[in-house]
Amino acid sequence: MSDIDPAPVAALADFNEVGRKLFAAECDFLWAASSVASLPPPGAPEIAFAGRSNVGKSSLLNALTNRKSLARTSHTPGRTRELNFFGLGGGIDDARLRLVDMPGYGYAAASKEQIASWTQLMQDYLRGRAPLLRAFVLIDGRHGLKPPDYEMMDLLDRCALSYQIVLTKQDEVKEADAARRIEETLKAIEKRPAAYPQAIFTSSRTADGVAELRAAIARLLAEHGH
Repeated sequence: MSDIDPAPVAALADFNEVGRKLFAAECDFLWAASSVASLPPPGAPEIAFAGRSNVGKSSLLNALTNRKSLARTSHTPGRTRELNFFGLGGGIDDARLRLVDMPGYGYAAASKEQIASWTQLMQDYLRGRAPLLRAFVLIDGRHGLKPPDYEMMDLLDRCALSYQIVLTKQDEVKEADAARRIEETLKAIEKRPAAYPQAIFTSSRTADGVAELRAAIARLLAEHGH
């Protein structure tokens, strides 16, 4: 007889299906906020997506929601300068979930004033937003964690906000290198107080890992009673 309890395994399979159904719903742009004062009123639970400029954040949001142009993709780093809110399964008052696209960080060509403004906006949002359940920190899977990523994780640890690492661009990484990248990433976060102890490797181009990410989000909602 196996020592493995089959219940959690069955539950994980259920979350795959729940996640698929969740993200089969319509998803539309709701709101853009350039300051804490201009944030939308609290409502549905929120999850935020953070990452360095050009990490593939917009592409992953589009893949996650089965849309081609929900989030604008750009070859110009640093284009997202606001907190952009998207509603999944409803509008501003009745969405099942809000997805929040945060400004890309680590863009050296931005002015110091711009960087300071974006940093302050992100810090204020991450620290004081009651509906915010978790931040997903996107890391370029080709290169792994870089100094700006550690700075973001430091901020999230200080804000005591749960965050999970999502590696991007798996299709550009050899299989053996991908396994090593996951191992390196988990080792780097193992002692961080707010880090969720799992990482997901994704590809917006091939959809690898996208179902796993949807399942993780569905599980998060269930854990918080949503």
